[in-house]
Amino acid sequence: MALILDTNALSAFAEGDPGIAREIGDEPHLAIPVVVLSEYLYGVRRSRFRRRYERWLSDNSDAFTLLEIGAQTASHYADIRRELRDAGLPIPVNDVWVAALAREYRLAVLTRDRHFEAVTGIRIRAWRPET
Repeated sequence: MALILDTNALSAFAEGDPGIAREIGDEPHLAIPVVVLSEYLYGVRRSRFRRRYERWLSDNSDAFTLLEIGAQTASHYADIRRELRDAGLPIPVNDVWVAALAREYRLAVLTRDRHFEAVTGIRIRAWRPET
């Protein structure tokens, strides 16, 4: 595994965003945290294009490794929540789980959410929109 996709990256990938395609480029493995999959599915189920997005996910599911939450992830989560609280820099709870998985597996997170920058010990990658 080389790169974790945050929900906004997964959504952009499903939409065919050329900036995502460039950023992912030659990454041999892509990972999706279970919380990202949950957020994505929630959005899909609210979308008027539900069938299209469900088909895309089904057609592309083999391209991703699903990262599940375990005891080690929970330990990283607790550390990150404490660090962010002590620094006065809270971020959304699901993103703490994504950051915990990034720490656990030592993977970069592809996201547009700048609040990940508050988390120490993880690498963040962003993509630029097509101009």
